[in-house]
Amino acid sequence: MQPDYVAPLVLWLCHESCDENGGLFEVGGGWIGKLRWERTLGAIVKQRNQPVSPEAVKANWKKICDFENASKPQGAQDTFGTIIEGLRKIDSDGEVSPNHTSHLASSTTTSEFGGAIGHKFPPTFSAYTELETILYALGVGASIKEPKDFKFIYEGSSDFSCLPTFGVIIAQKALMNEGLTEIPGLSVNIAKMLHGEQYLELYKPLPRAGKFKSEAVLVDILEKGPGLLLLLDVYSYYEKELICYNQFSIFAIGSGGRSGKRTSDKVKGAVAIPSRPPDVVLTDTTSLNQAALYRLSGDWNPVHIDPNFAGAVGFDKPILHGLCTFGFCARHILQQFADNDVSRFKAIKVRFSKPVYSGQTLQIEMWKEGDRIHFQTKVQETGDIVISDAYVDLAPALAILAEIPSEGGELQSTIVFKEIGHLLKDVGHQMVKKVNAVFEWHITKGGNTAVKWTTDLKNGTGKVYEGPAKDSADVTIILSDEDFMNIALGKLDPQKAFFSGKLKARGNIMMGLKLQSIFKAYAKL
Repeated sequence: MQPDYVAPLVLWLCHESCDENGGLFEVGGGWIGKLRWERTLGAIVKQRNQPVSPEAVKANWKKICDFENASKPQGAQDTFGTIIEGLRKIDSDGEVSPNHTSHLASSTTTSEFGGAIGHKFPPTFSAYTELETILYALGVGASIKEPKDFKFIYEGSSDFSCLPTFGVIIAQKALMNEGLTEIPGLSVNIAKMLHGEQYLELYKPLPRAGKFKSEAVLVDILEKGPGLLLLLDVYSYYEKELICYNQFSIFAIGSGGRSGKRTSDKVKGAVAIPSRPPDVVLTDTTSLNQAALYRLSGDWNPVHIDPNFAGAVGFDKPILHGLCTFGFCARHILQQFADNDVSRFKAIKVRFSKPVYSGQTLQIEMWKEGDRIHFQTKVQETGDIVISDAYVDLAPALAILAEIPSEGGELQSTIVFKEIGHLLKDVGHQMVKKVNAVFEWHITKGGNTAVKWTTDLKNGTGKVYEGPAKDSADVTIILSDEDFMNIALGKLDPQKAFFSGKLKARGNIMMGLKLQSIFKAYAKL
């Protein structure tokens, strides 16, 4: 028990190369041991709409002190997660119901929060190109290693598409720039805000590029013990058409303690997973750079990149964005149950339970019930549930097929292709001899492929037919119906269209030069 046995520990702890901090040690006689916190499973001692009483504490004391299945909390985030989960369990007996959409909160809502409920944020405007959609896809784990991901990461893909969950990126800008701290009648600490839940609904697929206007409104505020739950609805418009709707559920820790309401008909409620083994279980390992990559899509919160900032708010190291994990899950469900058909995606709802660190492996457990896919996500290394009570709603495949117009619908290019077919009857031999190639056309409308055509200028006297090439195509060309017409009418130079990104091609693209001469020679269709 002499000081000689204690001093070496003290000297090591004082040394600048020792990164130990806040530890508790037992030492003596040449032996040193470290102590750590251990926590019981605990007990919920509160009932909904009832105060906490010492009698309730007494009744649950045995459970409160039972260390049989104890956990070892590593930091403040574990405490926050446990408290929030307890609050959810207290409120889980059906007091929330789906929001059947009311675009604006009622101006007659009575609340002690004054003018906060119904507060409209200034409209925000955002524009994106294929670059941003590809960057987002990579940020949520899409990879060239998976062939089915190609349509999300290569703009020249014949069916290039924007991942549906990119809708949250469009919407989140409305809540940035300290807008949450400037709500009248409400005082919150931005450093103590947690993203609790997220709902996204799409009314049609997102275009591959576009300009959006988003309008956000604080539709309700709920009392959640020591905190408040802010419900924020964001509506995003593309060319004046409502394309997507988001609801952000944000916990403001430390802003509660009042006698506010605990229920709301504005909430998009989470749904418990089925009580049976999952139908599908998939795993996907996040990259060590995952948060650094995902943040380039617009969430610049330093808690996801700066170790010092993350430590200051109670995390061992920077955490992965909850919406990044959200994107990982939705991407796998879309691939597993809808063959990556973005037109089938309708909605997604998730509840964030615990943080994820870059480099951890996500285990996604899925249950199919009709066109609703229930899921929960765990960190495989720890077994922690990080997304709970979640689901994705898909549109029935037959309903999508019924909406696809036949014969190219009202596309102007349809008339041109049919006219080229008539033209080949007279000059087909000449064109086949001059061109000797098969061209497959993907004509887009609203950023999505609307119809495919093939011009066979290689075999026989040539022919034109709707659909992909029966054999392999020498060149595949992707462009919009409008740009196709401008090229056919001589208003748009194909080379300029190619270099500006309006026209995309793959295969033997030099064949396109021959096709250009054909258009010029027979432009008067």
